[in-house]
Amino acid sequence: MSGSLVAAYSWFDATVCSFLQSTDILSTVGYDCIIQHLNNGRKNCKEFEEFLKERASIEEKYGKDLLSLSRKKPCGQSEINTLKRALDVFKQQVDNVAQCHIQLAQTLREEARKMEEFREKQKLQRKKTETIMDAAHKQRSSQFKKAMDAKKNYEQKCRDKDEAEQAVHRSANVANPRQQEKLFVKLATSKSAVEDSDKAYMLHINMLEKVREDWQSEHVKACEVFEAQECERINFFRNALWLHVNQLSQQCVTNDEMYEQVRKSLEMCSIEKDIQYFVNQRKTGQTPPAPIMYENFYSPQRSAAPPGKTSGPNIARRGPLPVPKRLPSDPDYSLVEDYTLLYQ
Repeated sequence: MSGSLVAAYSWFDATVCSFLQSTDILSTVGYDCIIQHLNNGRKNCKEFEEFLKERASIEEKYGKDLLSLSRKKPCGQSEINTLKRALDVFKQQVDNVAQCHIQLAQTLREEARKMEEFREKQKLQRKKTETIMDAAHKQRSSQFKKAMDAKKNYEQKCRDKDEAEQAVHRSANVANPRQQEKLFVKLATSKSAVEDSDKAYMLHINMLEKVREDWQSEHVKACEVFEAQECERINFFRNALWLHVNQLSQQCVTNDEMYEQVRKSLEMCSIEKDIQYFVNQRKTGQTPPAPIMYENFYSPQRSAAPPGKTSGPNIARRGPLPVPKRLPSDPDYSLVEDYTLLYQ
């Protein structure tokens, strides 16, 4: 058994003991404390449920905005050859990332629904126990009131009997037999009333003790039910939070796998091939224009070749392509071959 679970058990046991040892038979302090704690737990579940829904809305909005960006916003649309293919992979993977965030939003809403169902299930379970406890509290209070009323009636009858006895003693020297007879009748009646009220008082006290024992038994059962519910709630809440964090971590891993496809496509990008592809697609010839020569208008010898045309020898192609400069001092820039994942 884990330490947190032991702590939960000890807290409930202490609450039960302090409640049962209360000198006020009508006190519900311990029970109210437990109910308040359970209400707070239900409120916490509700708050986490709302948190998941709000996070789902954020993920969905981000996914839709990213999807719109990927599909509607141009990004290097005039590029050619290998870099164009890398850009196509980039746009596709951004689209996939957007879809993943939208899917994550649906998953989070499903988790929020599970939390809501769990919360409502515990609410219904608690309602049954609380109904029984409310009835026990009402019965206890009602029987306590009856017992206290019977006690007051018994005490009053005792006082009436004492007054009747004192009246008989005071009238001992009175010569009126009729008056004495009335006092004796009143004394006998008061004694009978005391006996009846005493029996009623004892009956209500016995009934109150039976109600108190039944209430105490129901209270212990309620504490056991509530304790089991609280253990279940903490475990469910903990697992739900753990699962939520795992889902977010998996989203990051999935995103990186998709971006890795972009990095791989960039590794296939060839500067030389792209330049050569452009030259092959757009070349206009291999002979450069001839120099424009001076021609005297009055000279009898005129060049037969049209201006700008030449049949001279081909000019050799220029040297190799320039190599892009590396920027090792720039922390925000790295070449593809320099890239490594942090967890590798």
